[in-house]
Amino acid sequence: MARITRKELKTDKFALEIGQTVTFFEEHRRQVLRYAAVAAAVALVVGGVALYRRHQHTARQEALGRAIQVQEAPVGKANPGNPLSFPTQEAKDQETTRVFGEIDRQHSGTAEGAIAGYYLGCIAADQGRLAEAEKRFKKVAEEGEAKYASLAKLSLAQIYFADGRADTGEKMLRDMIARPTVFVSQAQATLTLARALLRSKPAEARKLLDPLRGTRDAVSGAALQLYTELPPQ
Repeated sequence: MARITRKELKTDKFALEIGQTVTFFEEHRRQVLRYAAVAAAVALVVGGVALYRRHQHTARQEALGRAIQVQEAPVGKANPGNPLSFPTQEAKDQETTRVFGEIDRQHSGTAEGAIAGYYLGCIAADQGRLAEAEKRFKKVAEEGEAKYASLAKLSLAQIYFADGRADTGEKMLRDMIARPTVFVSQAQATLTLARALLRSKPAEARKLLDPLRGTRDAVSGAALQLYTELPPQ
């Protein structure tokens, strides 16, 4: 609705409109009140849905926070400041998979579900179950928000390079270089691609690294390190 100024309140046009509104209300009082009651009921329903959604969002965040605590818990004797620990890495992996799996199943399609799916992919990759990891990462890449999808694609590209699908991995990383996100910058995607091409396409890797060497930051340091791993020209 357009804002009405004090000056407009003094015009005959506005007074006429007010008069017409009052007349309409007097002639249709019962109908207007009925519509007002319906509108109030709708407002209550909308407010209830919004409150429910906020509650659900908070519950998802709390569940994700607990799962991440499990993921970060130490193996062995518990620390005084962190009583959560696991006797073996296997026990920790089992519990981590369980808690993230619950979030992934119960909250698919949400940001928390995407994060849980990404963690499950990382766990599978760490354990050498690349087919399972690829499945997890693909789901996040296809269904998650762009920023979470980019993390999954970064991991997917590395799996593709690891199992001989270098062309697919290179294509994915070049697309990420062209479309960076808040979680995967252009520089990070470039460094990942350069690292993957060090042996198979050293000239292309060198071409990717050259613009990054003079930035004088962490990116520059990583680029210089990769440069030392290039084969001699």
